Amino acid sequence: MTSSRSKLLVPTILTVAGVGVAAGAAYLARQRKGDVKDFVVARVLEAPAGRSSYTDLAQSLERAGNHLAGRAARASDTPANREVLAHIITIERWGQNRLRVALGERPFVKDESPAYRPPATLSMDELRGLLSSTRAGTVELTRNLHRHPPQDDVTVEHNSLGPLTAKAWLRYLTQHADLESRRLRGGQETHSVPERAAS
Repeated sequence: MTSSRSKLLVPTILTVAGVGVAAGAAYLARQRKGDVKDFVVARVLEAPAGRSSYTDLAQSLERAGNHLAGRAARASDTPANREVLAHIITIERWGQNRLRVALGERPFVKDESPAYRPPATLSMDELRGLLSSTRAGTVELTRNLHRHPPQDDVTVEHNSLGPLTAKAWLRYLTQHADLESRRLRGGQETHSVPERAAS
């Protein structure tokens, strides 16, 4: 006999498998409440991250950052690709701020991610560079967490997912960037064409 909880968990697991770990968890956080959301966050973020050391997580972030940079380098200069890079940078900077809360470097403020968005005027090359330097900043924060680890029960709120440990935040940022970067496309580049002066 299938329990009502099991019936709820089947679409939950399918959603996570279909759209990716971080996006699946974020989607479910918005769509479902209570036990199911807590179950997903525990299974796809907290449990896997909790089995890793901060050194492991820093190495994982570096490796993922290399793949991320490669995808960005192969991506064409199009508005859609620039939007993907800007979004990844935005979420990673926002997450860095929450990690600084876990480190005790600043008080918690429930701000929104758009405050961390890079300027819309940045070129594709500038966004590629900013993407790499932003990921390097996350790796450095992870090394600081290794040197000054918070207590295991210290959490910092994610606006949609709820309280996350620093390790879960690091897994979330790794998975989010990896998933979003899969939307980058190569091919014909789109450059703005200067308008001709009126004759």
